[in-house]
Amino acid sequence: MNAVPNTNDAQALIARTDWSRSPLGSAGTWPQSLRTAVDIVIHSPMPMLLLWGPQLTQIYNNGFAVLAGNKHPHAFGQPAHQIWPELRDFTDPIYSAVLQGQVRTYSERRFTLQRDGKESDFWLDLTYSPIRDESAQVAGILVTAIETNERRRIALELKQRSEESLKAQKQTEERLQLALAATDAVGTWDWDIGQDRFIADAHFAQLHGVDPALASQLPISEYLHGVHPEDRALIARSIKHCITHGTEYAEEYRLLQANGDVRWVFARGRCYKDHHGRPMRFLGAALDLTERKHTEQALRQSQTELQLIINAMPILISYVDREERFRLNNAAYLDWYGLTPQELYGRTIREVIGEESYFLRAPYIAEALAGRPCSFSLYTPHRDGTQRHALMNYLPRHGPDGAVNGFYIFVIDETERKKTEEALRNLNETLEERVSARTEQLAQANQRLQNEMFERERAEDALRHAQKMEAVGQLTGGIAHDFNNMLTGIIGSLDLMQRYIASGRADEIGRFTDAAVSSANRAAALTHRLLAFSRRQSLDRKTINVNELIHSLEDLIRRTKGDPIELTLRLADNVWPVSTDVSQLENALLNLVINARDAMPDGGELLIETANVYLDGNDITTLEPVKAGDYLMLAVSDNGTGMTPSVRSKAFDPFFTTKPIGQGTGLGLSMIYGFAQQSGGHVSLDSLPGQGTCVRLYLPRLHSLVAEPVVTEETTQTPAVATGETVVVVEDDPAVRMLVMDLLKELGYRAHEAEDAKGALPLLESDLRVDLLVTDVGLPGMNGRQLAEIARQHRPGLKVLFMTGYAQKAAERQGFLEDGMDMVAKPFSIDLLAGKIRTMISQNP
Repeated sequence: MNAVPNTNDAQALIARTDWSRSPLGSAGTWPQSLRTAVDIVIHSPMPMLLLWGPQLTQIYNNGFAVLAGNKHPHAFGQPAHQIWPELRDFTDPIYSAVLQGQVRTYSERRFTLQRDGKESDFWLDLTYSPIRDESAQVAGILVTAIETNERRRIALELKQRSEESLKAQKQTEERLQLALAATDAVGTWDWDIGQDRFIADAHFAQLHGVDPALASQLPISEYLHGVHPEDRALIARSIKHCITHGTEYAEEYRLLQANGDVRWVFARGRCYKDHHGRPMRFLGAALDLTERKHTEQALRQSQTELQLIINAMPILISYVDREERFRLNNAAYLDWYGLTPQELYGRTIREVIGEESYFLRAPYIAEALAGRPCSFSLYTPHRDGTQRHALMNYLPRHGPDGAVNGFYIFVIDETERKKTEEALRNLNETLEERVSARTEQLAQANQRLQNEMFERERAEDALRHAQKMEAVGQLTGGIAHDFNNMLTGIIGSLDLMQRYIASGRADEIGRFTDAAVSSANRAAALTHRLLAFSRRQSLDRKTINVNELIHSLEDLIRRTKGDPIELTLRLADNVWPVSTDVSQLENALLNLVINARDAMPDGGELLIETANVYLDGNDITTLEPVKAGDYLMLAVSDNGTGMTPSVRSKAFDPFFTTKPIGQGTGLGLSMIYGFAQQSGGHVSLDSLPGQGTCVRLYLPRLHSLVAEPVVTEETTQTPAVATGETVVVVEDDPAVRMLVMDLLKELGYRAHEAEDAKGALPLLESDLRVDLLVTDVGLPGMNGRQLAEIARQHRPGLKVLFMTGYAQKAAERQGFLEDGMDMVAKPFSIDLLAGKIRTMISQNP
């Protein structure tokens, strides 16, 4: 074997290599990402190889030079495929995967290398990692190689010994365990896979929340309970992969302590198999990284705060090394030289300021590098073309060994101060007179300004208060009016039902239950309208024919308009299909019909018309720019009272209404405007006092699709319940929880309840049969979605039905639901909930 080269061999090769002839180009043009990667490779104690650029040019350190054998040193700076053609079948797919951002790791790969003129077999552990450039693109590959000949020899020797004597093997393992356990900073383990007996030392057991007295008696699952829930699945997969593929186990993970603290652990281990290839033992050790993690976090925070502080300072601050290259600088250099901190990093002072300016600073630079601080002033050019007077300070920087390894630069722009001193000298004779006159002028102006500001603030406060109170009064009056009507129907019906039941007339309460349900459904509809107005409920888009929708609502419209009003439908033939929310469009049309009816108290004509139109942006006047294209127009017109210009300008404002208090919320037209915007369309309003109003709703044309007919939902009979099917219900509202539990028991299910995630977890982590989890999304503490995630770690594939009072379809589109999950929006009917539960439980896993 060749002697280990001098530690400076690789650096010397880099220095004397003519890189301008290489694919990497001159070393002075290398990007910072390449420089950093080279620095890491050269100073690494492990054998490392850097492959950079499209041709994967090689740069390696002294440790890898030993592995290169007779190919060193001519391999240095050459493309990898030219130097190692015999390995292309092995390396080409690896390079392809790593250049796409993947990592490849290989354990104990055998290679035949030339050393001292003869071939030798070597076993290596290899890791191929991507290296990214400044644009976050993969520009190179970092190869780490560790020679494992000695480790392999020891492993083979241990295997032979185990085959010769089981007793000797156990003694060896016990000695190894004792040796590892003697190290205070390391926790160790020995897992007997066949018997699932996990033997650990006291430190490892304590870290994982296991009683040290039971450390040699428990299965591995007891130790996994101590792993943070978010890391538990990862660790289980990693252990399984190590056992299956024989790779080395090396993972960082968190441990959740009994007192709530989190500790970081790095564990490394390996699975050992018998001569038949069956896994027998899994040995390893864990290092507590908590303090290191805290230190790294504090260091990152400190570095970030330092950069923020120096960037906020109006002076130039930097640090240059002994080669006079910038290694730290603040944002002030961008204003002075037009270079960002990233662009300035690694450049020399001479490159940045030029030869002439550098000549003036050279004596002071020499002083600073000699360890002597210096301060001086000079005129220096700014990138705006002016000459700036700068005060410069150079302070030497000392390394850990006391030697000067660079110096700090502090530059203060004193140009304005110099100009001010000159101006002060010129104005010195008349200064007192000027100051006195100007002070009087400023005092008078200041007094006038304060008076104006006081009056303006008082007027603005009064206006804001009046507008707020008007909007709140309109909203609460309208909503209270609607809800009071609905609550009267509900409370009155329930009161009468109680009276009838008390008097033995229970068979006569059917009409009161119908009235209570009808009022409750109207209250739910109003809630959904408020959610839609607040953009908490998204559109349920469907392809529809607007003419068919109008015909389906014709009877309802005729009943709504009143007898004195004549209804006229003027619907175009072959109208274009649109894609929008059917219920929202129905609501918008009915709102416009009601507004038109209210505008004609003495009767008149209500006209509903449709047409295919093309808008180019100049056809109509809307609140927002119009995107040119094909639209389906839906118009509702009346010949009633009309609007004044002032009323028309506020018609789409939220909460604005001309109706008396308690008879409207002012949400109608603003909701229609929001609906049109969500649908990608527009709304226009034309109105004249005494002549009537026309509101036109434009919806984008849907190309190449046929409209779906307007259909009503059909209820299906709930399938029968199978014996033993069990449901866990988690709901913090006692009334809702009681209703769901009663429904489940009435349908024949076994049901268990909890009011929050804390109470539900013991049920889900037990051996109890659970066919379905029904949970509210908005639970106190841990929400329903987080509860489902943790439950599925214990019960993979567990079916989950979420209950929510917010936007169901918005949550579905944002990836809220996974396979085996569904959602029902509150308020819901008992039949709907029963059908959802039965459907989910009946689905195949």
